[in-house]
Amino acid sequence: MIPPIASRFVAGETAAAALDHARRTNEEGVKVILNLLGEHYDERAPADADTAAYERLIADIDGSGLDACVSVKPSQIGIDVSDAAFRENYHRIAGAGADHDVFVWCDMEDADTTDVTLDVFEEVAREYDGDVGQCVQANLKRTEEDLERLADVPGKIRLVKGAYDEDPDISYKQKSRVNEKYEEYLEFLFEEYVGGIAVGSHDPKMIAAAEELAAEYDRAFEVQMLMGVREDAQRELAAEGREVWQYAPYGDKWMSYFYRRVRERKENLLFALRAVAGV
Repeated sequence: MIPPIASRFVAGETAAAALDHARRTNEEGVKVILNLLGEHYDERAPADADTAAYERLIADIDGSGLDACVSVKPSQIGIDVSDAAFRENYHRIAGAGADHDVFVWCDMEDADTTDVTLDVFEEVAREYDGDVGQCVQANLKRTEEDLERLADVPGKIRLVKGAYDEDPDISYKQKSRVNEKYEEYLEFLFEEYVGGIAVGSHDPKMIAAAEELAAEYDRAFEVQMLMGVREDAQRELAAEGREVWQYAPYGDKWMSYFYRRVRERKENLLFALRAVAGV
């Protein structure tokens, strides 16, 4: 059982619990992206097992009436095993999504995997006519060229600031510089990208920038935030008519995910301490 201190950030250990969370969150006007916890598999068997779990989850979402989709990690479905394993499993999940009318997102991990991830995303997006989306990180210096390459690829792009500690030769380290590039890339997406735009950020400034660009270019966008982080803002944005998606992980590998959430933000640490103290 996931203790209450961690359940703020994790939607349960089972697919059934995750779907129940999605139902409750939908009732508050917020849609849900479900992610089965698991990553960095260097053997084929667990990558194939999680791929099969996503296929079952997608079938469960279909017909449930839920506003929900899925998001997978490249290292969860085989990229550390081989490019071929990743490609095959990505196609399996995207195919299941297309069969059941459930959108499939692919996260972005460390910079060593960017080329293969984008290669396979472009291939899958064109095959399945834009029924998939890809995360792109603003802190990487290569992202300008990556977005230019993806400009005519159907699907959706989720722009995030980037959470991986990359070498300064390939990434921006100053927060102000990352914010500057995020806004620059947002404008490129609104002006040039053929598909849908997702603002993957909890930063009110980035969301406000997207609002201004949406008005300027007469285009829609969605906001994506993590479960357990600024949930009041998620509900408020949804109540104002904005399309909001909550990224909700689930599964028995919740411990390491929870500790990452606690370490990365002071507010999360304070929440955990208050929960321990019972206040």
